[in-house]
Amino acid sequence: MADGTERRDDVKEDDVQDEARYAPPGEKRRDGGGRGDPNGGEKPQGQRNGQAASERVGEVGSGPPPEDTIIELRDLHKSFGDLDVLNGASLAVEDGTSAVVMGGSGAGKSVLLKHVVKLLTPDYGEPWVKGRRVDQMTGGELDDLRLSIGYLFQGGALFDSMSVEENMNFFLRRHSDLSEGERQDRIEETLSWVKLEDTAPKYPAELSGGQQKRIGLARAIVLQPEILLYDEPTTGLDPVSVRTVSELIVRLRDERGISSVAITHDLLCAEIIADRAHFIYEGKILESGSLEDLKHSDHPALRNFFGS
Repeated sequence: MADGTERRDDVKEDDVQDEARYAPPGEKRRDGGGRGDPNGGEKPQGQRNGQAASERVGEVGSGPPPEDTIIELRDLHKSFGDLDVLNGASLAVEDGTSAVVMGGSGAGKSVLLKHVVKLLTPDYGEPWVKGRRVDQMTGGELDDLRLSIGYLFQGGALFDSMSVEENMNFFLRRHSDLSEGERQDRIEETLSWVKLEDTAPKYPAELSGGQQKRIGLARAIVLQPEILLYDEPTTGLDPVSVRTVSELIVRLRDERGISSVAITHDLLCAEIIADRAHFIYEGKILESGSLEDLKHSDHPALRNFFGS
């Protein structure tokens, strides 16, 4: 995963181990809301679009971002040999909102996302998550951060040799102190939440593509994260399944207060989930705003991407 390639067409065993390692911990968010939200999880009227945070990305060296900004990437630069992938990418995500990052293949989307969990470190710039510099973290502090973030890989990365129940229990055994009975209850609760409770004994090969995505999402939330990162969550799905998965992402935001960043080429998915959209081009965030703002941009790169 850390080799800087933009697309992931095959799921490697190392990637599966990465996802297991960065599964979120078993802390329930009792308030259902964001970090430091005085309104108990409900955003004040007019602040649900993520606009405030996205328009005030701090300068490098200016210290922690505002408390209502859960992710802030400042002027990130990243190269692999002679290939410059990120060239000053900056964006911010307000706590409790869903952001999408769009752009052409090779623009740097996946590389940008990997900086959030220190799968990559920038050559220059500052990745901030939950008020802390990710690139400066080591040891237990880094592990704690990674364990508060769920990562849904493009291919789902389910263990083929394990049933759905075993896939989910794998994370619970590694990252929680729940008893066997409590783990079983959590699995049943989470599968019910994605409306796939009857799939527990099945293996991934017995599931449709849409079901595999939903099980991958269930596994990512079984330990109740604060943040979710999605790498092409609806790739290869039919429109009905795209809507189903996208609506689950919205429910995670609305019902559990989970902040998220999704890489997607899927306009239907983006229309459903995006509070704020960012377009990356040649390693920089070219424009940020509502999805409609991006669709109606006069910039040639955006007009070409959206076919307008």
